[in-house]
Amino acid sequence: MLINILAAKCIGIEAVPVTVEVDITSGIGVHLVGLADVAVKESLLRTITALQSLGFHIPGKKIVINLAPADMHKNGGGYDLPIALGIIAASGQRELPGLGKYIVMGELGLDGSLREIQGSLPIADLASSLGKEGCILPLESALEATECSGIDIYGVRNLLDVLRILEEVEDVGDLLVWNTPLYRSLLEQRSRTKSQAGNGIMDFSEIIGQESAKRGAEIAAAGGHNLIMIGPPGSGKSSLAKAMAGILPPMTKEESIVTSKIYSVYGMKGSMIGLIHDRPFRAPHYSASLPAIIGGGAGQDIRPGEVTLAHNGILFLDEYGQMPKSVLEALRGPMEDRKVTISRLRSKLEYPASFMLVAASNPCPCGYYGEGDRCRCTPGQRAGYLSKLSGPIMDRIDIQLWLHPVDTKKLVGRKKGEPSSMVAARILKAREIQKERFNGTGIFTNSEMSGRMLEKFCPLKEECESLMEKLMDSLGLSARAYSRILKVARTIADLEGVPGIEPEFISEAASYRFLDRIEGL
Repeated sequence: MLINILAAKCIGIEAVPVTVEVDITSGIGVHLVGLADVAVKESLLRTITALQSLGFHIPGKKIVINLAPADMHKNGGGYDLPIALGIIAASGQRELPGLGKYIVMGELGLDGSLREIQGSLPIADLASSLGKEGCILPLESALEATECSGIDIYGVRNLLDVLRILEEVEDVGDLLVWNTPLYRSLLEQRSRTKSQAGNGIMDFSEIIGQESAKRGAEIAAAGGHNLIMIGPPGSGKSSLAKAMAGILPPMTKEESIVTSKIYSVYGMKGSMIGLIHDRPFRAPHYSASLPAIIGGGAGQDIRPGEVTLAHNGILFLDEYGQMPKSVLEALRGPMEDRKVTISRLRSKLEYPASFMLVAASNPCPCGYYGEGDRCRCTPGQRAGYLSKLSGPIMDRIDIQLWLHPVDTKKLVGRKKGEPSSMVAARILKAREIQKERFNGTGIFTNSEMSGRMLEKFCPLKEECESLMEKLMDSLGLSARAYSRILKVARTIADLEGVPGIEPEFISEAASYRFLDRIEGL
């Protein structure tokens, strides 16, 4: 008897259907075919042991299990559950009329319990797009998909729960993930956490001085612009970067879905329940390897890197000048294209990578260049240290800030500045203007505008055109730097609530490109 069970496989951040076919005929042996990796092949022993522990018998016949399509590699332990159900149904030990109504995935323990799997959110999205009634997943995995509407999401703890659902004999409303005690407990816990004051993010008011740097950070957050901060140790670079996480606007529903899919596929739950609503803040160590930053892996097991995990959020690279030059140069593509393509011999995957780069670096090996006579580095040492900040990299960084140590009087007086809540309110208004402007274009911020969009959304008056010509000639800027200045000026206009770009906005935007004028960069 031939039984078909619908499962899934994640490719990138999307899931594709996989049909698990089980046929029992005369003969001997259990055969698994369909380009399965070692983890899937080992599932046979796990599955058979789990079935026997629950009182099911294994037919003494030939059992053929095919994972279709046959030309696509399958990996992971999520196929244990559909294989077990196929053996039960094909051998006639249980009648399962609901078998074709759901996508079923889960890793079996030897006692028949279910362990969580990766990629449950894309799997639930696939079930909805295929018109299925829902999906059956391990409880911990099903929690990720609680905000998927229009389908039933069942969170189960063992194989017997799955059989209850598929036999369609009794009411199984208690197995819907929204009705489970674990879901209600986590929901109450999240509500209590939100109601508590503070979230561990540094507030702008805690950063003493650095008003010009705060202004640059506000503009960067308002338009999603890349930002680099150069300054000596203790000038507040890391504190300012961490405080930026508290002024970013909440993600839209579309952004939350994509970000949540990334973390679901990676196996890092950014939120125990439902979608991720807080923008990611990723801060890898400067010694991180190229695959860790960009993404990589062997064969078809290609994992997203930090640039993808920071999608719709901030990628903070501290000690930027200490990072390997190969890693810095590899960032050029994702910074420009807002995506990263990872190619291997037999596979190629594309991951989204629309992040806001916030970098911090000392100006020289000792860290005190530009601070009077404190620097002891030679001109050659300084040039070598900053040579990693190549022209192409600087072209892709919209806002460049030089921070100096805070004046002692300001530190002693500790006069608090504007809180993050007020800054965030201005940024939210600017983002709403951009959302309305780019409605239907597929982008959300000024930094994502293409050349054609610049012509449409950033028209210049005659006096602005004249000023841009003077700036380009005097500063020796590239065509890419020209577009960056326009984007930043457009963001400044949005913060000021002005419909058009004014000359003072262009002047301020150009002032944030001082590194282009430093000899040796």
